[in-house]
Amino acid sequence: MPFQLWEQIRDWVILAVLLVTSLLTMLTLNQPLVRSLRAEAIEVTARVESSFAWMGRYFRALEENDELRRENIRLSSEVARAREVRQRNEELERMLRMRDSSRAPLRSARVVTKDLYRQENMITLDVGRADSIRVGMPVLHDEGIVGTVVLVSEHYARVMPFLNTEFRVPAVVQPLGAEGIVRWEGDTLDRLLLEHIVKTESVERGQRVVTSGHSGVFPPGRLIGTVDSVAVRTGRNELSVHLTPAVPLYEIKHAVVLLRRPDPERLSLEDREIG
Repeated sequence: MPFQLWEQIRDWVILAVLLVTSLLTMLTLNQPLVRSLRAEAIEVTARVESSFAWMGRYFRALEENDELRRENIRLSSEVARAREVRQRNEELERMLRMRDSSRAPLRSARVVTKDLYRQENMITLDVGRADSIRVGMPVLHDEGIVGTVVLVSEHYARVMPFLNTEFRVPAVVQPLGAEGIVRWEGDTLDRLLLEHIVKTESVERGQRVVTSGHSGVFPPGRLIGTVDSVAVRTGRNELSVHLTPAVPLYEIKHAVVLLRRPDPERLSLEDREIG
């Protein structure tokens, strides 16, 4: 049995021995040939590596770009947060100056929600009855009027802003002294209408329009807006005066509530039907 196995593998064994012997002989006795083969192998390997080196650089560039993109997003977010904090601090500082310059007590508030997408727009503040807020109190910003409190819960207040078709406020054009009523027509967020100004008044673009104080809600002299355009109403003895609001409602994040209410006796008298 062993003899038969040897007969089967003898030729392969002899071939392997001869190959090993030849290789050893070449390596030990023919150094120049070995060096030449080694040089050729290194050159071939270098060519192969150089051919595929761009792939490594490409993938590294992709990784670096992804990392730079993530870093850019992170830095942009930090810049946006820092800008928002700075704007908020500036707004609060103006509110504090307003508090110092006002004789009436004020309650600062944060704007929680804004519904500025329809004609009956509303704003919610994070102050309520627990903060002495009552229906009818005026809401102000350091740049001008905001609206009137119309609904109060324990910790929140709903405000009807000037961008509401139900809102009205008596106004006066400075320095003319011409009086009228300001309202919102319900179309654009950056335009108010001043009505009941006779056409003999020399109203001009850029003049300030402030509260007259005749409403019993807003104190006199609070800025409403500036005159943007003036036209004579067809068939009427009045001017059509459009204003640019002083307060950009879609931007503000804080407001103050003036802790004063219209005299209930006066309101009752004015609401009472005559006769």
